[in-house]
Amino acid sequence: MTSPDARNLQSKLLRLLPSVDEIVTRLKDDGVNGSSDTALSDAVRKAIGTRRQLLLEQMSQDFPKTTENASLSEQTIRDIVLDEAKQILSSNKQLGLKKVINATGIVLHTNLGRAPLSEAARAALNNMAQGYSNLEFDLHLGKRGKRGSDVESLLCQLSGAESALVVNNNAAAVMFAIHTMANAAEVIVSRGELVEIGGSFRIPDIMRQSGARLVEVGTTNKTRISDYRNAITQDTALLLKAHTSNYRIVGFTEEASRDELSELSKETSIPTLEDLGSGSLLHVDGLPHEPTVIESIQAGIDVVTFSGDKLLGGPQAGIVVGKAIWVEKMKKHPLMRILRLDKLTLAALEATLRVYLDPDTAYTHIPTLQMLSTNREKLKKQAERLMNLMGKHTCSLLGARVEETSGMVGGGAMPLAKLDSFAVTLSPKNSSAKSLETKLRHGTPPVVARIHEDKVILDLRCIQEDEMYQLGVILNEFTN
Repeated sequence: MTSPDARNLQSKLLRLLPSVDEIVTRLKDDGVNGSSDTALSDAVRKAIGTRRQLLLEQMSQDFPKTTENASLSEQTIRDIVLDEAKQILSSNKQLGLKKVINATGIVLHTNLGRAPLSEAARAALNNMAQGYSNLEFDLHLGKRGKRGSDVESLLCQLSGAESALVVNNNAAAVMFAIHTMANAAEVIVSRGELVEIGGSFRIPDIMRQSGARLVEVGTTNKTRISDYRNAITQDTALLLKAHTSNYRIVGFTEEASRDELSELSKETSIPTLEDLGSGSLLHVDGLPHEPTVIESIQAGIDVVTFSGDKLLGGPQAGIVVGKAIWVEKMKKHPLMRILRLDKLTLAALEATLRVYLDPDTAYTHIPTLQMLSTNREKLKKQAERLMNLMGKHTCSLLGARVEETSGMVGGGAMPLAKLDSFAVTLSPKNSSAKSLETKLRHGTPPVVARIHEDKVILDLRCIQEDEMYQLGVILNEFTN
């Protein structure tokens, strides 16, 4: 039970808290503007609530000390609440979605927005956002045009497919394709390919929502083309292959190849759909082989789906390429209007795809490809450069060292690939690694790093050229 003395002290402390109207008036007197009366009141209520909670927590944890601090003046409490309200109002005006420096070494970091856009894509976004566009207007004919036609043409050119379309993400592309090609009918898929795409979103769930009926064949580690053939019935409408882009089964394994599925499709007149997941147009030297979109189309797969913001290195999108008989049917479906892309995403995607028209340019101008192919020697030099930017004093206080490390492709791509890299590791003398990591994460701009063996790891692979100086300045501020 709370003692009478404690109750009296609690009452005394809480009476020191000001009213909402009083602090709102002081905010206005101090020239705080640009916020509505409602926003001002909400900020003050939040500040008062925070201060009340802190007072109560302090009293419950250390009553004697709280008794000593009870002499805190009423004016001081009001000033504290005023300052906290101002901080809340200031933070309310800042964007919640911020650019961060990725020092994790994970190239396609889903939590950090996956693929950073190329300079060409960023320029296209900026240009498109400034005014009107010919999104659905044919400038040659002077009448209504078709949304996304330039992107579709580029996708056909780059993949060798007959037709193409784009929707808002790859999960939508897979569901849309299954719904169009096999609604209310059977879809045959290997047990070893019943993947979870992410966020507990699984192929069986997508199939259920599409209206199709799942037919599992083979075993987790082995599925032969005969398993598909033996499962075909008069209700079979589709043969589905899902590339296990975010995991691998190794050892005693076997899977039906694209060529085998394509031959079975021709024999039975049952179409094939392949979800490539990450979606790659080019191979990256030094990394495990990842099936490309071109390889799937050349193998005779009817429809191929993949992401725009993973190995392709563009904005979030679900891309569908394949035979016109199926893709054109999808374009005419009522769901297409629900899933279609906006002008900004289309602009960024088109600019990204145009870079791929020259593969050599793509390797150096698509940030994802450039980061994946950066060699260890260059990364070591970047780490040494960061040490120089920090200076000897900062390096000493933060215990900075250049060390070898390894990163990941990320984004559910190439799960077995380890990206050999170099990092600047920090073992601060006057604080913990966790404390330093938190300060970096709360900085401007925020820096997202890893902690390993009580050291902050700043992997250089994903740190952009224009971010190096910023990072050096941020680290130096910690020791000033």
